[in-house]
Amino acid sequence: MTETVLDQVHAAMQAAPGDDAARLRFFERLGDAELFLLLEAEAEGEQVSPQVFDPGTGPLVLVFDREERLAAFVGAEAPYAALSGRVIAGLLAEQGLGLGLNLDVAPSSFLLDSDGVRWLAQTLGHGPDEVEACLAEVSAPAGLPEVLITAIDTKLATATGLAQAAYLVGTTDADGARGHLLAFVGAAPGAEDALARAASEALTFSGIEAGAMDVGFFDGRDPVTERLARVGLRFDLPQPAPARSPEPSAPGMDPARPPRLR
Repeated sequence: MTETVLDQVHAAMQAAPGDDAARLRFFERLGDAELFLLLEAEAEGEQVSPQVFDPGTGPLVLVFDREERLAAFVGAEAPYAALSGRVIAGLLAEQGLGLGLNLDVAPSSFLLDSDGVRWLAQTLGHGPDEVEACLAEVSAPAGLPEVLITAIDTKLATATGLAQAAYLVGTTDADGARGHLLAFVGAAPGAEDALARAASEALTFSGIEAGAMDVGFFDGRDPVTERLARVGLRFDLPQPAPARSPEPSAPGMDPARPPRLR
């Protein structure tokens, strides 16, 4: 079976048990991934009933990063719900449940107890603070670690259609204080919170101190975007295919209506 992203980051974490950055990268990918949650029965509306196991360390549910891996574990086709890792973490934290990933079917087999799930849900649910600042100058970014640049690039690669592009620039405010800004240009209506959270997670899971980077939103017709493009490090966000997507129907497909555990 083809190696998955979670296999890769899990292997990197296992190979360097003392490397906090490798551990954080694994949890970031776990939150971003689409996971297949093993159910007792087919979902009914927005309610899902996961199978709950207790291997002796507390009750947990099972998730897999491939449908084939879920089927291999069960030994046959089985009902499941396809949800993001962050949605699953939030649901399990509310119920005090742990999580088992790819148990017995992949090298990324991993157990996370209820305390770990609660930490993951809190970390993924933490959003940036909203502030206003007057920028006197923007310049080329300098002094930021490569791990943060890579984290931003990886995170924005999943933000399909949420903005036209983003620029990372150095900043100087009216008081002379220096910093960095991730400037999103042409954000889709209502996408600001999701983009700000993505930037915040890139910081958090890179192990970089909070406050190392601000986030801003600009209209593509704003004259300042020319300055951003001239001096900034550009990130291109994927754009959706022209074909219209079907209306959300399965549990977890509509972000405004997260599923509920029964």
